[in-house]
Amino acid sequence: MQIHISGARVIDPASGLDRVTELYLQQGKIAALGHMPSNFSQDLRIDGRGLIAAPGLVDLAASLREPGFTRKGCIESETRAASAGGVTSLCCTPDTLPVTDSSAVVDLILDRAREAGNAKVFPIGALSQGMQGQRLAELMALKDSGCVAFSAGLGGFDNNQLLLHALEYAATFDLTVIFRPQDKALATGGLAHQGKVASFLGLAGIPESAETVALARDLLLVEQSGVRAHFSGLSCARSARMIADAKARGLPVTADVALYQLLLTDEALADFSSLYHVQPPLRSAADRAGLLEAVKSGAIDAIASHHQPHEADAKNAPFASTEPGISSIELLLPLALSLVQDDLLDLSTLLARLTKGPASALRLPAGKIAAGCSADLVLFKPTQDFCAGERWYSRGRNCPFIGKTLRGEVRYTLLGGRIVFDAKAAQ
Repeated sequence: MQIHISGARVIDPASGLDRVTELYLQQGKIAALGHMPSNFSQDLRIDGRGLIAAPGLVDLAASLREPGFTRKGCIESETRAASAGGVTSLCCTPDTLPVTDSSAVVDLILDRAREAGNAKVFPIGALSQGMQGQRLAELMALKDSGCVAFSAGLGGFDNNQLLLHALEYAATFDLTVIFRPQDKALATGGLAHQGKVASFLGLAGIPESAETVALARDLLLVEQSGVRAHFSGLSCARSARMIADAKARGLPVTADVALYQLLLTDEALADFSSLYHVQPPLRSAADRAGLLEAVKSGAIDAIASHHQPHEADAKNAPFASTEPGISSIELLLPLALSLVQDDLLDLSTLLARLTKGPASALRLPAGKIAAGCSADLVLFKPTQDFCAGERWYSRGRNCPFIGKTLRGEVRYTLLGGRIVFDAKAAQ
């Protein structure tokens, strides 16, 4: 299908483009910007007046739950939710059942994603077999099957020597390793950020050092091994400063932060709502401010959803007995736009951290608008209010933002020049 998008404000952080112009899509790619190509025959015209057209969002951390946890979500439901949030490319975490440590599991994920056709899915493989931190997974076989990076998850490796060997092996073949820094001993039993709120509520705390101690170790091992590293889900201002220092020293590191860490603090736990139970926990207002500053400066390259859908029973229990995680990919763009509305980030920087930054961090073929590129786009109306949750595609409704009025409605999401989400058709 040949599509003409007329009159939209086109913002492409990768090239610095920001102007009202015409977009012409042909054979799944962007054929031209500005002037109609000579061989173009319009099948569909989208009126983009009042809309912003940006590259489809790139999400570096989303749990799709399939295989193994389909009571929480599946590839079809969660990628459909992603398209409603403006996401066209996402990296799925390896915490499946069985773990994503074999080519068979990778093939299943990619086959189901192609069948669903809602978003491009890039699997993250397990760094160790079963994510147990004992024996290295078959990394090259996983890469050949389609894995774009490898993670040990929050569990990590207990043995630093084994971890160093894994990093050296990954560095030899130019593989990217994703770290979720958390010291097990310092975090064990904790539920909330160690501070005044946790003390007042009587909740066991997780100190910031649980993250920073692990991060310091990981950075030293990255420096020794030379591995390309991405640090995912940072929650502390000090962690962001450590990443900035590492970059200044020339280490090959990138980082992301969960969007909810930029919107919420541990004060959200005041009524013990399990919807705010996440790992790592919501931190202090000072940490939130420090993370925002790092996003603004570029020390943190990407904002990710860290989407974790759950069935209702997983959250219907006393706080300490509930499972951590927020279902958030469906609202990724409108929630992120609230940072612009509150004058915490400018629109160009925000879109860069949702498109160009994450695509560059894991070297993904996504995140830009240019002739010849895949026509993966999101069109949204930044001034349009809507009620979050009136339509909902994720199987997990564990989202504290449901029922709230948000501004910045996604109108269309296009994947390879094909409309995969249309707000009007979804009503």
